[in-house]
Amino acid sequence: MLHKVTVQPSGHQFDVEAGESILDAAMRQNIELPYGCRGGVCGSCTGYIIEGEVYYDDQPIALDENMKANGQALFCIAKTHADLQISIEELDDCSPLEIRKMGCHVSSKNHLCHDVIALQITLDHDQRLQYHAGQYIEFILEDGKRRAFSIANAPHKDDLIELHIRHIDGGIFTDFLFKSMPEHSALQIEGPLGQFYLREDRNRPLILMGGGTGFGPLKAMIEHIEHVGFNQPVHLFMGVRALRDLYMSDMIEQWIAKNNKLSFTPVLSDPQNEDNWPGETGFVHQVVAQQFPHLSEFDIYMSGPPPMVNAAVELFTAQGASKDNMYSDAFEYSSDANQAIAANKKP
Repeated sequence: MLHKVTVQPSGHQFDVEAGESILDAAMRQNIELPYGCRGGVCGSCTGYIIEGEVYYDDQPIALDENMKANGQALFCIAKTHADLQISIEELDDCSPLEIRKMGCHVSSKNHLCHDVIALQITLDHDQRLQYHAGQYIEFILEDGKRRAFSIANAPHKDDLIELHIRHIDGGIFTDFLFKSMPEHSALQIEGPLGQFYLREDRNRPLILMGGGTGFGPLKAMIEHIEHVGFNQPVHLFMGVRALRDLYMSDMIEQWIAKNNKLSFTPVLSDPQNEDNWPGETGFVHQVVAQQFPHLSEFDIYMSGPPPMVNAAVELFTAQGASKDNMYSDAFEYSSDANQAIAANKKP
């Protein structure tokens, strides 16, 4: 049996199924409520009951008797047998989210191509990270240094955090990650961070352009778009050096088969003879400009190497794009990784 939940002050309504938490029902219907742990521990999801009653399978740690008497509830685990009216401030795609430091452990490492892995991490104590599609986290290393990586899965898939990480031979962190870090290793992260995230309320056609592992945050955006039912055209462009650097193309083709408003253009800057590549070649931002010479109608999201992003901003501006409609995340390497890259380029 379904029950109706009305959220004040927004007036938004959604249905909750028997045995389903208020938060889970809201997320399923694209209503964004604040949360942290999703286990009744942190109190981030606290709101008020205006009409109706809720129940809990287990006594929430973060809800004492005084709070109950005051009409407060923890919506991440609260359930109901009847219609409800609640009071809690909803989030929108511009709402600042709490930046937190959390322990985590490595759940899996899977090779996506010859030098990129998908690292999946799970937060300790069943915590959850609330973030916008496109944002990133930082690993806090033992020496206090940090390494930043974009989150590659959509916010509603928050039981794991997926990161796409390229191996830099000689880079301290990626050498450790690729060569010796065992699964279940304990790490510390901080996030969510960054202003590169999908602006859902703008409802304009999108161009998503990535270079290398810049596909990661764009993947999160597309998964989120699929989840919320975004109804505008989305054009994905991916720039890599050669065919062996292109990854997850099968998954992208599956997306396209399900969504006729999504298109995909891979671009190779240096295809090898064995690639037998029939597609686009050159620099990815130039291919975007060739296919869409008038860019004023688009919101453009760019992620990847700084030279790609900088060149794209200059070219796209010349073709009508406003800087107010362009969003970018330039992937800067750490100093040791930059030194390793320079050393690897020497003859």
